[in-house]
Amino acid sequence: MPKSMSKSTPKATPKAAVKSKSQRRAPSNRNSEVEEPTIAKPMERVIAIVYDGMLILALLFLVGTVLTVIGTLLTMQTGTDSAQAQALPTWYQNFIMTPSFILTLVGFYGMFWRRGGQTLGMQTWRLKTVNNAGHLLTWGQSFKRILAACLMPLLCGIIGSLIGGSRAVLLTSVFFGFIFNYVFCLFNRRGLAVQDMLSNTITLKIPKVEHEGLWSGFKNRKKQQK
Repeated sequence: MPKSMSKSTPKATPKAAVKSKSQRRAPSNRNSEVEEPTIAKPMERVIAIVYDGMLILALLFLVGTVLTVIGTLLTMQTGTDSAQAQALPTWYQNFIMTPSFILTLVGFYGMFWRRGGQTLGMQTWRLKTVNNAGHLLTWGQSFKRILAACLMPLLCGIIGSLIGGSRAVLLTSVFFGFIFNYVFCLFNRRGLAVQDMLSNTITLKIPKVEHEGLWSGFKNRKKQQK
């Protein structure tokens, strides 16, 4: 073979081979669709709340039991049978027990939202609550969101008490207000709930590939703080 022909045919280097392979694979990467977080649907939010509600009820029952025992020992004389049982003073129920229940609720959601954006129920359905900037909530934002979620049930409860006055009507009105928060998503153009709009937060549906476990979120939060 002549020397001129051997010089005119350059040898393929490893780098060129890698480059050519990456160029051949590039179109397939462009065509692949990347799933992005979307706004959570109302039914998924309600189911997640039902999951969390079981744990919340257990916590409230524990707090209520402890406060009842303390209140009985401090404010009343204990009897020897059920006939001597008395109700706790109204001031103790209104100024001690009720704020304690509210703080328990705020502490439950605030702890999970601040650390990973997810409660246990939300983790099951791959839901995550963040602010409008995409960051995890602060204590203030968590408290504001909880108050916003309680606004409609409170207003409906007040209306129900004025109309009927019975306990059944009151509970039905409060439940209607709770459901209204999520029915509102169906009429909102972006699919936001009432508490989303009032607190400038949002609940997202996280893709399965990008979904981060609850405890992993806790660890990543600690690393970011360091």
